[in-house]
Amino acid sequence: MRSIDSPTLSINGDRLMQRIFALAEVGATSDGGCNRLALTDADRDGRDVVVSWMRDLGLDVSIDVVGNVIGVWQVGSGAPVMTGSHIDTVRTGGKYDGNYGVIAGLEVIETCQRAGFVPSRPLAVAIFTDEEGARFAPDMLGSLVYAGGLTTEAAHDVVGIDGARFGDELARIGYLGATPCPGARPHAFIELHIEQGPLLEVNGVRVGAVTSVQGISWQEVTIHGQSNHAGTTPMNLRKDPAYAAGELTVFLRNLAKRYGGDQVCTVGKLDLHPNLTNVVPSRAILTLDVRNTDELLLQKAETEIADFCVDLAEREQVTISRRVLVRFEPVVFDDRIIDMVAQAARTRGDSVQRMPSGAGHDAQMLARMCPSGMIFVPSHKGLSHNVAEHTDEADLVAGANILLDVMLRLCDEPLDS
Repeated sequence: MRSIDSPTLSINGDRLMQRIFALAEVGATSDGGCNRLALTDADRDGRDVVVSWMRDLGLDVSIDVVGNVIGVWQVGSGAPVMTGSHIDTVRTGGKYDGNYGVIAGLEVIETCQRAGFVPSRPLAVAIFTDEEGARFAPDMLGSLVYAGGLTTEAAHDVVGIDGARFGDELARIGYLGATPCPGARPHAFIELHIEQGPLLEVNGVRVGAVTSVQGISWQEVTIHGQSNHAGTTPMNLRKDPAYAAGELTVFLRNLAKRYGGDQVCTVGKLDLHPNLTNVVPSRAILTLDVRNTDELLLQKAETEIADFCVDLAEREQVTISRRVLVRFEPVVFDDRIIDMVAQAARTRGDSVQRMPSGAGHDAQMLARMCPSGMIFVPSHKGLSHNVAEHTDEADLVAGANILLDVMLRLCDEPLDS
């Protein structure tokens, strides 16, 4: 059995890139990006392509009740070492987010097969449904159900931004499977992903050994005021939801600055009604995205926001209601997997730094059921969820080689570990 300290296998970079670009053609947009919202026809077509690759490699392919696709190379014994990610995108997505981790997992298996190397455990590659949450909230829905954090029934009843029901769309595209959830517990899970942020590139580092994922708090805030004429209503007599929404936006920015560290706050969506130039709005609906790696600080921020909304409503003579959309606590990854990633990078001659993830990932859901970790590679200018998303081929190949090393190292662990 090979040792991780002296790698003898390396992935085929040309093959990796060919598959990345082939998948990028599905749902391709005219500006070079990808649009494969979850459970759309484009998502179905992308799944069909990847499933065909799984079957070409002789993997046992199963589809579960929320459409997660698991391909297993049935070798060795015991629970599989699993990798994977997602292939759904946001409406203005790029070529690498999620897709890279799935395709690199297939490349790991093909590399072993072509070299005649048989791991001591099965290897599995997963496509998790609706990781982005761009059409059906919450994000990471498929992996959340797989790990037992949400029931199948609740997932099926989720209504998307276009009014479609999750379960109905899953059946419509032909990916309503029979395998039950929660899914089978892997021996371990390791996800390879582009960073989606600027730190690796800025620091001149090739590999991120991901230590944790920030806790996420999404809220929808609805502010009701009084619609009135923009020219005849004195400023001191207005009940203006747009102004209140602006105050709340500024408050969030200042809160993030006050807390410092890993605290981030975002107003990502703002809708006004009636949304006319010369009318004081009657209603504002905005979303708040608040994240921190520290659960206690995240709770403190939530409390401050709630208190501010009470004060704001009283001062501005408006009514404010809040609704939780998503709430995930921070996740700390398995120390030994973090160490394996760092060791594999050093052995391959790649620079590495330990770092938290600011974005949510399927690995944080799998961490509920098995030891889990992540590998990051740089994102040019930190861009992601953007058609200009880019990672250099050398970095993509390096990340896939580290995934190979870590997966095989995990395969070498005792069957009862």
